[in-house]
Amino acid sequence: MENEKVLSVSEITKQIKGVLELGFPNLRVQGEISNFKFHSSGHLYFTLKDEGAQISAVMWRGRANQLLFKPTDGMKVIARGNISLYEPRGSYQLDCLGLQPLGVGELQQAFERLKKRLLDEGLFDEEHKKPLPEYPQRIGIVTSPTGAAIRDMISVFSRRMPSVELILIPVKVQGIGAAEEIAQAITDLNNGLWTDVIIIGRGGGSIEDLWAFNEEIVARAIYHSKIPVVSAVGHEIDFSISDFVADLRAPTPSAAAELVVKDGNELVELIRNFCYTMNSSMTNLIESYKQTVGNLTSSYSFHKPQDLLKQRSQQVDELYRRLDQNLHHGMERVSQRFDSLGARINALNPKLVLKRGYSIVRQEGRVVSSRAKAVVNKEASIEFHDGIVEAAITGKRKP
Repeated sequence: MENEKVLSVSEITKQIKGVLELGFPNLRVQGEISNFKFHSSGHLYFTLKDEGAQISAVMWRGRANQLLFKPTDGMKVIARGNISLYEPRGSYQLDCLGLQPLGVGELQQAFERLKKRLLDEGLFDEEHKKPLPEYPQRIGIVTSPTGAAIRDMISVFSRRMPSVELILIPVKVQGIGAAEEIAQAITDLNNGLWTDVIIIGRGGGSIEDLWAFNEEIVARAIYHSKIPVVSAVGHEIDFSISDFVADLRAPTPSAAAELVVKDGNELVELIRNFCYTMNSSMTNLIESYKQTVGNLTSSYSFHKPQDLLKQRSQQVDELYRRLDQNLHHGMERVSQRFDSLGARINALNPKLVLKRGYSIVRQEGRVVSSRAKAVVNKEASIEFHDGIVEAAITGKRKP
């Protein structure tokens, strides 16, 4: 026992490390991801497990940046790498050189799950869609600065509307961290209100290549954007979550540029047509007014205003004559009626009767109108047409 070599912990660990790392090179391990952590350093830490066992795994930042999708808990993958031993803890782990989803079906299921959840929340509702401005002046583009998508869009904008201002926010469009960069770019454009419309997108690829545009963080950034967002991801047959949330889906980045701005040549032609129509309408209106003025200036009344004034003055004199005549005739009728009434009144005057030999007898101030009313042996006054005489009634009444 005394001659047996005693190993330190570090020594035995180094021996085990050598056996493990040399004995298990270039492994391909299938399992389900759990306890996934994206460290601030950029390294990925997770566990691969199946029904009977689990193994720790790590993917260093340089490899992680090359991933075409974002690993999540519950995703089934095939990990390629070597067994390594972390000496400070004496634990072994799988040093991953690459990760591959276990078939497209896994990503498709994740896509359908997120799509259904966001649909139920109302993120795809038409009532939340904002209309695109008809004539945008500044357009924000969120894409890779080196991809074919930005070159295609610049080409279309230069051809259709070279005066429009483009603001490129360069982002990763695939791999770890791409979704976060895209969402942050949308938020930054909204905070600055720099643009009239935002285009997000990239060229075509596999479902893994396009996965950043299927992330929930991107969907919610689009939904909360105050600026209209156009999603132009992949080719015409590709659909992503961002397509459903965006205010408008374009089949390709080039088509997005076509949809966002009008053709400058068509716009110039439209303005020309407007100008032609306005000029024609104004010319016709001027000609119509000129004809009206010509008719007025050639009229008799325009050239002989004194004749018109004389006619009107003669009409006034005629009206005055008719008024005077009607007034004279009216006065004559009134005078005749007055004379007629006077004659009738005079015919009833009692003094005119007295001239014909009649007289009026009064006793005690009353007219004696009958024999029965005469009082005998009493004074009376007799009125003739030329005066009054006093008398006395002395005789008896005779029948």
